[in-house]
Amino acid sequence: MREALKEARKALDAGEVPVGAVVVCQNRIIARAHNQTEKLTDATAHAEMLAMTAAANYLGSKYLNECTLYVTLEPCVMCAGALAWVQLRRLVFGASDPQRGYRLVQGKVLHPRTEVAHGIAADEAGELMNIFFRSIRQK
Repeated sequence: MREALKEARKALDAGEVPVGAVVVCQNRIIARAHNQTEKLTDATAHAEMLAMTAAANYLGSKYLNECTLYVTLEPCVMCAGALAWVQLRRLVFGASDPQRGYRLVQGKVLHPRTEVAHGIAADEAGELMNIFFRSIRQK
């Protein structure tokens, strides 16, 4: 999660919503990303989406069923749906997202075999979000 937090800080420094993600396979980071929706003018350029694409390219496979995604914020429904399609083995996220997180949706969004752990470094991830939104309100 420390590496995902580093990515989130990169997003914050770039004026993006501070979400960072890393994909780990066989105890190695194979992909890392942070939100780039502003930079790419692409509403789908979430950290999770970018990290999944990079990991799939690295592995040469559309499936990440041997991988763990570490992400600083609970994935949105779009990202959770994509995580289901790649058959992610394990999802670990920091802060909950009570406004847009996938857990707001009734029913299962993730792949049935995906293991989930949450609340990891949630305070630090949440503080990055607070810093970002305070800076927006001051403008």
